[in-house]
Amino acid sequence: MNAVIACGGTGGHLFPGLAVAEVLRERGHEVLLFISEKEIDTLAAEGRTEFRFEKLPTVALPSPFSPAILAFVRRFNESLSLCRGIFRKFNPDVVLGMGGFTSTAPVIAGRMRGIPTFIHESNAVPGKANRHTARFVRAVLLGFRECAAFFPKARTEFTGTPIRTSLRRIDSREALQKLGLEPGVPTLLVMGGSQGGSGVNQALIKAMPVLQGVKLQVIHLTGSRDARLLEDNYRRETIPAFVAAFHHQMEEVYSAADFAIARSGAASLAELAAFGLPALLVPYPYATDDHQTRNAEIFVQAKAALLLKESELSGELLAQKIRELLSDLATLRGMSANAAALAPKNAATLVVEAMERYSYPNDAVAA
Repeated sequence: MNAVIACGGTGGHLFPGLAVAEVLRERGHEVLLFISEKEIDTLAAEGRTEFRFEKLPTVALPSPFSPAILAFVRRFNESLSLCRGIFRKFNPDVVLGMGGFTSTAPVIAGRMRGIPTFIHESNAVPGKANRHTARFVRAVLLGFRECAAFFPKARTEFTGTPIRTSLRRIDSREALQKLGLEPGVPTLLVMGGSQGGSGVNQALIKAMPVLQGVKLQVIHLTGSRDARLLEDNYRRETIPAFVAAFHHQMEEVYSAADFAIARSGAASLAELAAFGLPALLVPYPYATDDHQTRNAEIFVQAKAALLLKESELSGELLAQKIRELLSDLATLRGMSANAAALAPKNAATLVVEAMERYSYPNDAVAA
């Protein structure tokens, strides 16, 4: 079948969408992906020549009383018109939206053609776009079971949040060598996610003097603004570190790390769980409806992570938590096992199977 996936705007929408696209392609389907005009979407699409990408001029939904609502309506109508034109040539059989308003126009365009449409909600608390778009779909596919309560009028299915096929564990010594780090040294991964990690970055800078004498090396993915600043600070404090704005081979950093400091976007959590990485989670404080905190709480309840609010974060507190984890390896191992137990099992395949099942309900293979 010809499948459309709308997945742009943030890494939390984009990377799970790419994971679904990979499985669709493996099963012989043609795939077209709609992405946003943001830099992260462009970077992620680089080199992915096996897929067709189209950009949509969609913006976030403002307050209905804001003057910006007029620009939103104009750009949304542009997106809808663009989707309908592309659909006339691509002739899709199914449309999947991964969340965000980049996904709304393609889903509505699919509904207007009378073909099966779906959305996937990765977070424990759904975003505005998916809440609005749910009325136009055959089913809502969920990353967390706890999210079903937010869609009382929709059919829901739990699939987990898909992760890319490239994210498979490699030998830790090989991974460390590629990053220029030493085997046998406890390794901390720090990453802020596509929404940015400036608050986490600043806390790490303040924690560095307190971590003097601790046997530790760091993999720090800083985002585009803070890479040079962090690199200079690690050098000054003589803490061995691999510092980069971004890193495309994420299987290397996950395989090399023993534990992580991270945001709690659903895609990041799914990837941490897949590699059994315990984490200190610092939810992005400006996430809509504080959904990252709810995501983190699910991992905390499973004893797979600790929760640190950015508003309470300090260098001293962060250094204290790092020291505590490093001094209690039994707890760290238990958190690792608990994280692995939360890992999505074949989530991308479950999403694709749902798309096939609704598109070909009488097909014995899909059933």
